[in-house]
Amino acid sequence: MSQEDGLSSFVEALHRLAGEVSERQVEQFLLYRRELLEWNARFNLTAITDPGEILVKHFLDSLSLLSVYDWEQAAVLDIGAGAGFPGLPLKIVRPLWRVVLLEATGKKVTFLRHMIETLQLQGVEAVQGRAEELAHQPNYRGKFDMVTARAVASLPTLLEYAAPFCRVGGAMIFPKKGELADELTRGKKAATQLGARLEADVAVQIPGLHDGRRLLVWEQVDPCPPSFPRSGSVMAKKPLG
Repeated sequence: MSQEDGLSSFVEALHRLAGEVSERQVEQFLLYRRELLEWNARFNLTAITDPGEILVKHFLDSLSLLSVYDWEQAAVLDIGAGAGFPGLPLKIVRPLWRVVLLEATGKKVTFLRHMIETLQLQGVEAVQGRAEELAHQPNYRGKFDMVTARAVASLPTLLEYAAPFCRVGGAMIFPKKGELADELTRGKKAATQLGARLEADVAVQIPGLHDGRRLLVWEQVDPCPPSFPRSGSVMAKKPLG
């Protein structure tokens, strides 16, 4: 497949996932890809370095969340944002969303802030910090309509990180793949302690991605108890579920 073919397939899938997409938004994705590859030569931001795979495995995979959550306006938190996935691709196609990218590693935060400026995005910020600390701050706790995290931890830990940030009635969406039966059982047990419940388990349908990717959608039905999240060391020693 030529690079041109790959781009046309990407644009087609982009429209299918996100609806009407402008030429400028397509250009923002291509600029994002170029900057990611350039920065990756100096910093370890992604193991995926094939330009075509970035379009599918980073951008389209991030936008798969729109199949289960697509409000016109939303306050969104991306925990462990890394190089910006899924938060930045979502922000590009949903410019009215207010997005916070939470990342603990300084060089990644530097890259995220560079991308926000380079793509000229408004209503998005990269915050350096740890979820288990920020979640106890009043200006973050219970403030988000949707919380997501990609490739960060197992479900019980993910839920403990995310639930304190999520408002009652809000959603937590975690992309996952592979055998999940045991992890899902433990996740459901953890959710009962955190005021959450599993709402949906949805297979991801993206051309070129056939590796069993799923979106686990959780609803925050009650306020998360104030004792959560615990410290990272306690979570590691005594995971919920």
